[in-house]
Amino acid sequence: MKILREIQVPGLWCVHSYFIRSPYAPDGSGRLLLAGADLNTHTGKVFVIGPDGSVMESFGEKEAESNFYHTGLWQSWSADCRYVYYESGTLREPWITRRELATGKEIRIEGDAEGTPPHGEPAVSGLLGMLYAAGYGYLRYQPEIAPIPFEERDSHGLFEYTFDPPKRKLRLSVNEVLAIHPEQEYLRKEDKRLAALNRTPAGLTLMCYCVRWSPDGKRLLFHFGNHCVVKERQEPRLVYIFTCKRDFTDLHLAVSWKQNGNGAYWSWHPDGEHLTGNVIDPATGVHSVAMVRYDGQDFHKICDAPEGGHLSLCPADPMILVTDNTDGMVDFWDLRKNRMYASEHFPNTWTGKVQGGRNRTRCCHHPVFTHGGRHVLFNAFDGDLCRLIEIETPERER
Repeated sequence: MKILREIQVPGLWCVHSYFIRSPYAPDGSGRLLLAGADLNTHTGKVFVIGPDGSVMESFGEKEAESNFYHTGLWQSWSADCRYVYYESGTLREPWITRRELATGKEIRIEGDAEGTPPHGEPAVSGLLGMLYAAGYGYLRYQPEIAPIPFEERDSHGLFEYTFDPPKRKLRLSVNEVLAIHPEQEYLRKEDKRLAALNRTPAGLTLMCYCVRWSPDGKRLLFHFGNHCVVKERQEPRLVYIFTCKRDFTDLHLAVSWKQNGNGAYWSWHPDGEHLTGNVIDPATGVHSVAMVRYDGQDFHKICDAPEGGHLSLCPADPMILVTDNTDGMVDFWDLRKNRMYASEHFPNTWTGKVQGGRNRTRCCHHPVFTHGGRHVLFNAFDGDLCRLIEIETPERER
Protein backbone atom coordinates (compact mmCIF):
# COMPACT_ATOMS: atom_id res chain seq x y z
CA MET A 1 0.00 0.00 0.00
CA LYS A 2 1.27 3.46 -0.87
CA ILE A 3 1.42 5.73 2.18
CA LEU A 4 0.81 9.34 1.14
CA ARG A 5 1.32 10.99 4.52
CA GLU A 6 1.07 10.67 8.29
CA ILE A 7 -0.99 13.27 10.14
CA GLN A 8 -0.68 14.14 13.81
CA VAL A 9 -0.32 16.96 16.28
CA PRO A 10 3.18 16.56 17.75
CA GLY A 11 3.17 15.01 21.21
CA LEU A 12 -0.56 14.22 21.20
CA TRP A 13 -2.56 10.99 20.89
CA CYS A 14 -4.65 11.64 17.76
CA VAL A 15 -7.74 10.01 16.24
CA HIS A 16 -10.42 10.80 13.65
CA SER A 17 -14.02 10.34 14.72
CA TYR A 18 -15.38 7.15 13.07
CA PHE A 19 -15.46 5.03 9.95
CA ILE A 20 -18.95 6.17 8.90
CA ARG A 21 -18.04 9.83 8.41
CA SER A 22 -15.16 11.28 6.42
CA PRO A 23 -13.16 13.79 8.49
CA TYR A 24 -12.32 15.76 5.33
CA ALA A 25 -14.12 19.04 4.74
CA PRO A 26 -16.89 18.50 2.15
CA ASP A 27 -15.92 21.72 0.35
CA GLY A 28 -12.80 20.08 -1.11
CA SER A 29 -10.44 22.46 0.69
CA GLY A 30 -8.25 19.60 1.94
CA ARG A 31 -8.90 20.46 5.60
CA LEU A 32 -9.73 17.67 8.01
CA LEU A 33 -10.78 17.24 11.63
CA LEU A 34 -9.08 15.17 14.31
CA ALA A 35 -9.08 15.04 18.09
CA GLY A 36 -5.84 15.02 20.06
CA ALA A 37 -5.22 14.13 23.70
CA ASP A 38 -2.42 15.19 26.03
CA LEU A 39 -1.65 11.99 27.95
CA ASN A 40 -0.07 13.94 30.80
CA THR A 41 -3.09 16.12 31.54
CA HIS A 42 -5.68 13.58 30.29
CA THR A 43 -7.40 16.27 28.26
CA GLY A 44 -8.35 16.34 24.60
CA LYS A 45 -9.62 18.86 22.07
CA VAL A 46 -10.57 19.29 18.41
CA PHE A 47 -8.03 20.32 15.78
CA VAL A 48 -8.66 21.67 12.29
CA ILE A 49 -5.78 20.42 10.12
CA GLY A 50 -4.84 22.27 6.94
CA PRO A 51 -4.04 20.70 3.55
CA ASP A 52 -0.32 20.76 4.44
CA GLY A 53 -0.88 18.89 7.73
CA SER A 54 -0.42 21.95 9.97
CA VAL A 55 -2.79 22.95 12.77
CA MET A 56 -5.09 25.78 11.64
CA GLU A 57 -6.95 26.07 14.95
CA SER A 58 -8.02 24.08 18.00
CA PHE A 59 -10.85 24.30 20.54
CA GLY A 60 -13.10 22.39 22.93
CA GLU A 61 -10.63 21.18 25.55
CA LYS A 62 -12.16 18.66 27.98
CA GLU A 63 -11.37 15.53 29.94
CA ALA A 64 -10.46 12.53 27.75
CA GLU A 65 -12.79 9.78 28.99
CA SER A 66 -12.76 6.19 27.72
CA ASN A 67 -14.81 7.10 24.64
CA PHE A 68 -12.18 9.65 23.51
CA TYR A 69 -9.79 6.81 22.59
CA HIS A 70 -12.42 5.34 20.30
CA THR A 71 -14.15 8.28 18.59
CA GLY A 72 -12.40 11.41 19.82
CA LEU A 73 -14.97 14.15 20.44
CA TRP A 74 -17.18 13.03 17.54
CA GLN A 75 -15.97 16.10 15.69
CA SER A 76 -17.77 16.56 12.36
CA TRP A 77 -18.36 19.23 9.71
CA SER A 78 -21.58 20.92 8.75
CA ALA A 79 -22.53 20.42 5.12
CA ASP A 80 -21.37 23.94 4.18
CA CYS A 81 -18.24 23.77 6.41
CA ARG A 82 -19.41 26.83 8.30
CA TYR A 83 -19.65 24.89 11.56
CA VAL A 84 -17.92 22.10 13.45
CA TYR A 85 -19.93 20.00 15.89
CA TYR A 86 -18.30 18.18 18.80
CA GLU A 87 -18.97 16.55 22.17
CA SER A 88 -18.31 18.99 24.99
CA GLY A 89 -19.78 17.34 28.09
CA THR A 90 -19.19 14.01 29.80
CA LEU A 91 -20.70 10.55 29.39
CA ARG A 92 -22.85 11.17 32.47
CA GLU A 93 -23.77 14.77 31.54
CA PRO A 94 -23.43 15.06 27.75
CA TRP A 95 -23.43 18.29 25.75
CA ILE A 96 -23.05 19.04 22.04
CA THR A 97 -21.39 22.23 20.84
CA ARG A 98 -21.74 23.85 17.42
CA ARG A 99 -18.84 26.18 16.68
CA GLU A 100 -18.87 28.76 13.90
CA LEU A 101 -15.33 28.70 12.55
CA ALA A 102 -15.26 32.23 11.17
CA THR A 103 -16.28 33.89 14.44
CA GLY A 104 -15.59 31.29 17.15
CA LYS A 105 -19.19 31.67 18.35
CA GLU A 106 -20.46 28.52 20.04
CA ILE A 107 -23.91 27.18 20.92
CA ARG A 108 -24.29 24.29 23.38
CA ILE A 109 -27.17 21.86 23.76
CA GLU A 110 -27.57 19.13 26.34
CA GLY A 111 -27.23 15.75 24.59
CA ASP A 112 -25.08 13.71 22.21
CA ALA A 113 -24.42 13.76 18.48
CA GLU A 114 -22.58 10.86 16.87
CA GLY A 115 -21.90 12.78 13.68
CA THR A 116 -24.28 15.26 12.10
CA PRO A 117 -26.36 14.57 8.96
CA PRO A 118 -24.53 15.01 5.65
CA HIS A 119 -27.11 17.55 4.51
CA GLY A 120 -27.58 19.70 7.58
CA GLU A 121 -29.54 19.90 10.80
CA PRO A 122 -31.37 18.59 12.69
CA ALA A 123 -28.94 16.10 14.21
CA VAL A 124 -30.22 12.79 15.58
CA SER A 125 -28.54 10.63 18.19
CA GLY A 126 -28.94 8.29 21.10
CA LEU A 127 -26.98 8.84 24.31
CA LEU A 128 -23.44 7.48 24.18
CA GLY A 129 -23.25 7.27 27.98
CA MET A 130 -25.91 4.52 27.93
CA LEU A 131 -23.58 2.25 25.97
CA TYR A 132 -20.66 2.88 28.32
CA ALA A 133 -22.90 2.43 31.39
CA ALA A 134 -23.95 -0.97 30.06
CA GLY A 135 -20.34 -2.15 29.87
CA TYR A 136 -18.71 -0.81 26.73
CA GLY A 137 -15.33 0.86 27.08
CA TYR A 138 -14.90 0.24 30.81
CA LEU A 139 -15.87 -3.48 30.59
CA ARG A 140 -18.12 -3.29 33.63
CA TYR A 141 -21.77 -2.54 34.29
CA GLN A 142 -22.07 0.89 35.93
CA PRO A 143 -25.61 2.24 35.57
CA GLU A 144 -24.69 5.27 37.67
CA ILE A 145 -23.00 6.92 34.66
CA ALA A 146 -26.05 6.52 32.40
CA PRO A 147 -27.46 9.98 31.52
CA ILE A 148 -30.95 8.51 31.99
CA PRO A 149 -31.69 5.28 33.93
CA PHE A 150 -32.10 2.24 31.67
CA GLU A 151 -35.53 1.47 33.13
CA GLU A 152 -36.93 4.89 32.13
CA ARG A 153 -37.63 3.73 28.59
CA ASP A 154 -40.10 6.49 27.86
CA SER A 155 -37.35 9.06 28.48
CA HIS A 156 -34.47 7.87 26.31
CA GLY A 157 -34.08 6.68 22.73
CA LEU A 158 -33.41 8.85 19.66
CA PHE A 159 -33.21 12.59 20.25
CA GLU A 160 -33.41 15.33 17.62
CA TYR A 161 -31.29 18.48 17.98
CA THR A 162 -31.49 21.89 16.35
CA PHE A 163 -29.31 24.91 17.15
CA ASP A 164 -31.37 27.79 15.69
CA PRO A 165 -33.01 27.96 18.16
CA PRO A 166 -31.26 25.47 20.52
CA LYS A 167 -33.70 22.63 21.10
CA ARG A 168 -33.64 18.94 22.04
CA LYS A 169 -36.62 16.66 21.51
CA LEU A 170 -37.07 12.92 22.10
CA ARG A 171 -38.47 11.66 18.79
CA LEU A 172 -38.46 7.89 19.25
CA SER A 173 -38.30 6.31 22.69
CA VAL A 174 -37.08 2.82 23.55
CA ASN A 175 -40.59 1.89 24.63
CA GLU A 176 -42.04 3.08 21.32
CA VAL A 177 -39.62 0.86 19.41
CA LEU A 178 -40.28 -2.06 21.75
CA ALA A 179 -44.05 -1.67 21.24
CA ILE A 180 -43.79 -2.30 17.47
CA HIS A 181 -40.90 -4.78 17.63
CA PRO A 182 -41.67 -8.11 15.90
CA GLU A 183 -39.82 -9.95 18.68
CA GLN A 184 -41.19 -7.99 21.61
CA GLU A 185 -42.59 -11.10 23.33
CA TYR A 186 -39.10 -12.61 23.54
CA LEU A 187 -37.57 -9.30 24.63
CA ARG A 188 -40.11 -8.72 27.40
CA LYS A 189 -39.64 -12.24 28.71
CA GLU A 190 -35.85 -11.86 28.77
CA ASP A 191 -36.22 -8.46 30.43
CA LYS A 192 -38.21 -9.91 33.34
CA ARG A 193 -35.84 -12.88 33.70
CA LEU A 194 -32.72 -10.72 33.88
CA ALA A 195 -34.27 -8.14 36.20
CA ALA A 196 -35.03 -10.92 38.68
CA LEU A 197 -31.64 -12.58 38.18
CA ASN A 198 -29.59 -9.38 38.65
CA ARG A 199 -32.01 -7.63 41.01
CA THR A 200 -32.00 -4.50 38.89
CA PRO A 201 -34.95 -2.30 37.79
CA ALA A 202 -34.25 -3.12 34.12
CA GLY A 203 -33.20 -6.54 32.95
CA LEU A 204 -32.10 -5.84 29.38
CA THR A 205 -30.00 -2.74 28.83
CA LEU A 206 -32.12 -1.75 25.84
CA MET A 207 -31.25 1.46 24.03
CA CYS A 208 -31.35 3.21 20.66
CA TYR A 209 -27.84 4.03 19.54
CA CYS A 210 -25.31 4.25 16.66
CA VAL A 211 -27.26 6.42 14.22
CA ARG A 212 -25.97 6.27 10.63
CA TRP A 213 -27.15 8.56 7.80
CA SER A 214 -27.70 7.55 4.19
CA PRO A 215 -25.43 9.44 1.74
CA ASP A 216 -28.28 11.71 0.63
CA GLY A 217 -29.42 12.37 4.21
CA LYS A 218 -32.97 11.17 3.52
CA ARG A 219 -32.89 8.10 5.75
CA LEU A 220 -31.12 6.96 8.87
CA LEU A 221 -30.44 3.62 10.48
CA PHE A 222 -30.03 2.97 14.18
CA HIS A 223 -29.14 0.05 16.39
CA PHE A 224 -31.65 -1.21 18.95
CA GLY A 225 -30.76 -3.53 21.81
CA ASN A 226 -27.18 -3.74 23.03
CA HIS A 227 -24.29 -5.64 21.46
CA CYS A 228 -21.78 -4.71 24.20
CA VAL A 229 -23.02 -6.64 27.24
CA VAL A 230 -21.00 -7.86 30.24
CA LYS A 231 -20.82 -11.60 30.91
CA GLU A 232 -21.64 -11.49 34.63
CA ARG A 233 -25.15 -10.17 33.93
CA GLN A 234 -25.85 -13.09 31.55
CA GLU A 235 -27.51 -10.69 29.13
CA PRO A 236 -27.85 -11.89 25.55
CA ARG A 237 -26.04 -9.85 22.87
CA LEU A 238 -28.85 -8.27 20.84
CA VAL A 239 -28.43 -6.50 17.52
CA TYR A 240 -31.44 -5.12 15.68
CA ILE A 241 -31.03 -2.58 12.87
CA PHE A 242 -33.98 -0.30 12.16
CA THR A 243 -34.29 2.29 9.41
CA CYS A 244 -36.62 5.23 8.94
CA LYS A 245 -36.99 8.43 6.99
CA ARG A 246 -35.55 11.67 8.29
CA ASP A 247 -38.94 12.55 9.81
CA PHE A 248 -39.06 9.13 11.61
CA THR A 249 -41.80 7.73 9.37
CA ASP A 250 -41.53 4.50 7.34
CA LEU A 251 -39.89 2.57 10.19
CA HIS A 252 -38.54 -0.87 9.25
CA LEU A 253 -36.66 -3.66 11.00
CA ALA A 254 -33.90 -4.36 8.49
CA VAL A 255 -31.68 -6.80 10.40
CA SER A 256 -32.52 -9.14 13.29
CA TRP A 257 -29.94 -11.15 15.22
CA LYS A 258 -32.34 -14.12 15.34
CA GLN A 259 -33.03 -14.17 11.62
CA ASN A 260 -29.79 -12.83 10.15
CA GLY A 261 -27.13 -13.69 12.76
CA ASN A 262 -25.42 -11.46 15.30
CA GLY A 263 -22.98 -8.89 13.99
CA ALA A 264 -22.13 -5.20 14.07
CA TYR A 265 -20.85 -2.12 12.22
CA TRP A 266 -23.84 -1.69 9.96
CA SER A 267 -23.79 1.36 7.70
CA TRP A 268 -25.18 2.57 4.39
CA HIS A 269 -24.16 1.36 0.96
CA PRO A 270 -23.16 4.26 -1.35
CA ASP A 271 -26.42 3.73 -3.29
CA GLY A 272 -28.40 5.01 -0.28
CA GLU A 273 -30.85 2.13 -0.69
CA HIS A 274 -29.02 -0.73 1.00
CA LEU A 275 -27.12 -1.42 4.21
CA THR A 276 -23.92 -3.41 4.67
CA GLY A 277 -22.55 -4.95 7.84
CA ASN A 278 -21.07 -7.94 9.59
CA VAL A 279 -22.97 -11.07 10.49
CA ILE A 280 -22.01 -14.16 12.48
CA ASP A 281 -23.55 -17.50 11.54
CA PRO A 282 -25.19 -18.73 14.80
CA ALA A 283 -24.49 -22.36 13.88
CA THR A 284 -20.81 -22.08 12.91
CA GLY A 285 -19.63 -18.78 14.39
CA VAL A 286 -18.22 -17.81 10.98
CA HIS A 287 -18.10 -14.10 10.09
CA SER A 288 -19.07 -12.64 6.74
CA VAL A 289 -20.26 -9.35 5.27
CA ALA A 290 -23.89 -9.03 4.22
CA MET A 291 -26.08 -6.57 2.38
CA VAL A 292 -29.79 -5.85 2.79
CA ARG A 293 -32.32 -3.33 1.51
CA TYR A 294 -33.40 -0.70 4.05
CA ASP A 295 -36.76 -2.43 4.50
CA GLY A 296 -35.22 -5.83 5.33
CA GLN A 297 -35.67 -7.35 1.87
CA ASP A 298 -33.01 -9.14 -0.18
CA PHE A 299 -30.63 -10.06 2.65
CA HIS A 300 -27.55 -11.80 1.19
CA LYS A 301 -23.83 -12.35 1.76
CA ILE A 302 -21.42 -10.29 -0.35
CA CYS A 303 -18.00 -11.06 1.13
CA ASP A 304 -16.14 -13.63 3.23
CA ALA A 305 -14.11 -11.09 5.26
CA PRO A 306 -13.38 -13.23 8.31
CA GLU A 307 -13.33 -11.10 11.46
CA GLY A 308 -16.09 -8.52 11.39
CA GLY A 309 -14.16 -5.26 11.34
CA HIS A 310 -15.18 -1.69 10.54
CA LEU A 311 -16.06 -1.88 6.87
CA SER A 312 -16.55 0.85 4.30
CA LEU A 313 -17.39 0.71 0.59
CA CYS A 314 -15.64 3.00 -1.86
CA PRO A 315 -18.06 5.76 -2.96
CA ALA A 316 -16.53 5.79 -6.46
CA ASP A 317 -16.40 1.99 -6.85
CA PRO A 318 -18.71 0.08 -4.46
CA MET A 319 -17.06 -3.18 -5.51
CA ILE A 320 -14.10 -2.17 -3.31
CA LEU A 321 -14.43 -2.76 0.43
CA VAL A 322 -11.92 -1.78 3.12
CA THR A 323 -12.00 -3.22 6.63
CA ASP A 324 -9.78 -3.66 9.67
CA ASN A 325 -9.30 -6.32 12.34
CA THR A 326 -8.00 -6.72 15.88
CA ASP A 327 -4.65 -8.08 14.66
CA GLY A 328 -3.81 -4.70 13.15
CA MET A 329 -4.48 -5.52 9.50
CA VAL A 330 -6.09 -3.16 7.00
CA ASP A 331 -7.62 -5.26 4.21
CA PHE A 332 -9.09 -4.44 0.81
CA TRP A 333 -11.62 -6.80 -0.79
CA ASP A 334 -12.81 -7.08 -4.36
CA LEU A 335 -16.54 -7.80 -3.96
CA ARG A 336 -16.85 -8.76 -7.60
CA LYS A 337 -14.57 -11.76 -6.99
CA ASN A 338 -15.08 -12.11 -3.21
CA ARG A 339 -11.35 -12.05 -2.53
CA MET A 340 -8.89 -9.97 -0.55
CA TYR A 341 -6.55 -8.22 -2.97
CA ALA A 342 -4.46 -5.99 -0.67
CA SER A 343 -3.54 -6.28 3.00
CA GLU A 344 -0.98 -4.66 5.31
CA HIS A 345 -0.28 -4.45 9.02
CA PHE A 346 -0.41 -1.11 10.81
CA PRO A 347 0.08 -1.18 14.61
CA ASN A 348 -3.16 -0.74 16.56
CA THR A 349 -1.58 -0.98 20.03
CA TRP A 350 1.14 0.88 21.88
CA THR A 351 4.51 -0.51 22.96
CA GLY A 352 3.62 -1.33 26.58
CA LYS A 353 1.06 -3.64 28.19
CA VAL A 354 -2.27 -3.41 26.38
CA GLN A 355 -5.35 -2.95 28.55
CA GLY A 356 -8.85 -4.16 27.75
CA GLY A 357 -11.64 -1.79 26.85
CA ARG A 358 -11.21 1.67 25.34
CA ASN A 359 -8.11 3.53 26.48
CA ARG A 360 -4.76 5.00 25.38
CA THR A 361 -3.14 1.58 24.81
CA ARG A 362 -5.03 0.64 21.65
CA CYS A 363 -7.04 2.09 18.80
CA CYS A 364 -9.33 0.89 16.05
CA HIS A 365 -8.15 1.73 12.55
CA HIS A 366 -11.64 2.84 11.47
CA PRO A 367 -10.66 3.12 7.78
CA VAL A 368 -12.66 5.70 5.87
CA PHE A 369 -12.60 6.75 2.23
CA THR A 370 -12.15 10.33 1.14
CA HIS A 371 -15.23 11.82 -0.54
CA GLY A 372 -14.03 10.85 -4.02
CA GLY A 373 -12.77 7.42 -2.95
CA ARG A 374 -9.16 7.91 -4.15
CA HIS A 375 -7.63 7.79 -0.67
CA VAL A 376 -8.26 6.01 2.64
CA LEU A 377 -7.55 7.43 6.08
CA PHE A 378 -7.18 5.41 9.29
CA ASN A 379 -5.74 5.48 12.82
CA ALA A 380 -2.51 3.64 13.72
CA PHE A 381 0.17 3.75 16.41
CA ASP A 382 3.68 5.12 16.24
CA GLY A 383 5.24 4.03 19.53
CA ASP A 384 2.90 5.10 22.34
CA LEU A 385 0.97 7.69 20.32
CA CYS A 386 -1.79 7.20 17.79
CA ARG A 387 -1.79 9.20 14.55
CA LEU A 388 -3.61 9.20 11.18
CA ILE A 389 -2.29 7.53 8.05
CA GLU A 390 -3.49 8.39 4.56
CA ILE A 391 -2.95 5.90 1.72
CA GLU A 392 -3.92 5.57 -1.91
CA THR A 393 -6.84 3.24 -2.51
CA PRO A 394 -5.20 0.15 -4.09
CA GLU A 395 -6.52 -0.63 -7.54
CA ARG A 396 -8.23 -3.96 -8.07
CA GLU A 397 -7.85 -6.08 -11.20
CA ARG A 398 -10.31 -5.22 -13.92
